[in-house]
Amino acid sequence: MATSEAVLQVLGGSLPSLFGSDNSFRKLGSSHTSRSFIRIRKKRGSKCVNFLNCSNISYRAIRVDCFQSTRQSVHGDITHSYLRSVNCKCQQADSANSFASEKGNGSWISDNDQSFDTVLGNTPSVMQFETVRELKVGEEDFQSNGSLRPNVSVEDTLNRIAGNSIEDEAWELLRESMVYYCGSPVGTIAAKDPTSSTADVLNYDQVFIRDFIPSGIAFLLKGEYEIVRNFILHTLQLQSWEKTMDCHSPGQGLMPASFKVRTVPLDGDDSATEEVLDPDFGEAAIGRVAPVDSGLWWIILLRAYGKSSGDLSVQERIDVQTGIKMILRLCLADGFDMFPTLLVTDGSCMIDRRMGIHGHPLEIQALFHSALLCAREMLTPEDGSADLIRALNNRLVALSFHIREYYWIDMKKLNEIYRYQTEEYSYDAVNKFNIYPDQISPWLVDWMPSKGGYLIGNLQPAHMDFRFFSLGNLWSIVCSLTTNDQSHAILDLIEAKWTDLVADMPFKICYPALEGQEWKIITGCDPKNTPWSYHNGGAWPTLLWQLAVASIKMNRPEIAAKAVEVAEKRISRDKWPEYYDTKKARFIGKQARLFQTWSIAGYLVAKLLLANPSSAKILISQEDSELLNAFSCAISSNPRRKKRGPKSPQKTYIV
Repeated sequence: MATSEAVLQVLGGSLPSLFGSDNSFRKLGSSHTSRSFIRIRKKRGSKCVNFLNCSNISYRAIRVDCFQSTRQSVHGDITHSYLRSVNCKCQQADSANSFASEKGNGSWISDNDQSFDTVLGNTPSVMQFETVRELKVGEEDFQSNGSLRPNVSVEDTLNRIAGNSIEDEAWELLRESMVYYCGSPVGTIAAKDPTSSTADVLNYDQVFIRDFIPSGIAFLLKGEYEIVRNFILHTLQLQSWEKTMDCHSPGQGLMPASFKVRTVPLDGDDSATEEVLDPDFGEAAIGRVAPVDSGLWWIILLRAYGKSSGDLSVQERIDVQTGIKMILRLCLADGFDMFPTLLVTDGSCMIDRRMGIHGHPLEIQALFHSALLCAREMLTPEDGSADLIRALNNRLVALSFHIREYYWIDMKKLNEIYRYQTEEYSYDAVNKFNIYPDQISPWLVDWMPSKGGYLIGNLQPAHMDFRFFSLGNLWSIVCSLTTNDQSHAILDLIEAKWTDLVADMPFKICYPALEGQEWKIITGCDPKNTPWSYHNGGAWPTLLWQLAVASIKMNRPEIAAKAVEVAEKRISRDKWPEYYDTKKARFIGKQARLFQTWSIAGYLVAKLLLANPSSAKILISQEDSELLNAFSCAISSNPRRKKRGPKSPQKTYIV
């Protein structure tokens, strides 16, 4: 599509401001890069390798002087942009005679001010700019004489230009967050907040497995495959590292939560250095919790890489196949649990602090189901993997039935629970988990819409966590853990409860927040997870990309598009925060890092998917006919009745 460069004159009182209601611009950054040299040890000697350091950014403010109804303001925000700045001199309305657009050959063509009068229906007063951005405008919006086409709204044009500007800024920030190892990109750091001191960095300067997923998807959708390939292979090497905490080692197959590229002196040579990858499997994390979701996300990204790039050689490598099997064996290992869901401790996923999700949290089950489907698709057929594939298929059917049957809740199901009989000692019990109806909170009775439903957050004996957890519900749609009707019902609920789940910034990580005595008991009085903050009801912009994939899968992309439009109103101006606080997400999080990489990447992935919905297929898993048939057989065999006796060797699928 041909594009042109246009200098936009925002008319005082006649047009909405392109850069926010305060009629002010963000700061532009001019950057310069510095290079440093490192010495990499090779088997045959060593050599010097240049690698690009993150840019040092200097900032300058842009002052906007406005005539008449607009006022002078100085914007204090700091952003990064590829866009250049161009100076425009002020002129009175009666002398404004051009709306300039730059053609591909660099020439400027002008038209008289009557074209603006025709579109706006009045004679505008022209704002004075000392400096404005040079913005890209699609030529299809303009006629050959430079005026807007009659069927193109000025507001729509300006909104699209603003969106393009935010995307350009996001791409620059994402590239600046890239981490290099031995001269090659291997990931993106969690955040690059210039306002944070060295002491406050904690582990935000590391490459997190879960945090890189939206970054990796963004690069895949952009056709930049190298960084994703490198990330997959290097994290695979870390899987085999020794992992010990207090003389105890977890099972083989555990993937690290994060890693950091460190430069260390060479043994015996203080004048030379080498780069090493330093992984964290949870032994250094706050709370010392192992990341259960890392390996599941790794499998999902591996499949997305193959589908997007067409390069199946990576997933067919022996070491990669071994890595997949190690993760599966760790997840499918026999234990004491009676349920097909994964039993995990609190804080083992995106919600990595104590939030009462220990047991069988929905997020882990959705990622588990997705990883099983992806792994089954990528495993090469061989004699050694036959038993593993059989166990995988059995678990898929049992897990699907369990989640769809016992985690699902809507108004009808809620009424059933309200009428449950308790203390049922029977193989035919309806209330299998002995749920007491008094657990139904008053907020849920009022909150549940008549149309719509969702998967609850957790299920254990005598306990149902009725909170709405966004990631688990959205990814259940993506991986077909929910039925088609249930998937639509979840999106119906999101639309019905838009002011609660989206409000001023998408998307609530969970709803509602824990408050009062409940907050004290469940979180341990966590000062970071106070009500409507961080994981306790905070709004996380990174969830935009999961919302986009789920909406596109169900052919309802307008839901994600609406959420992206809400985010674009302030996310760039707010410097891409990690999360937002308050019930309506009006405040930047009190401890939120700025320029959070997965906030940036989540926005970019949502925009790329909405621009090309067919590309979402690299993430979506459809339920195949074999599993559907097995699932139907399981349901028709009355799974509510527990059959006792010796196992039947002929039975393939167990629920």
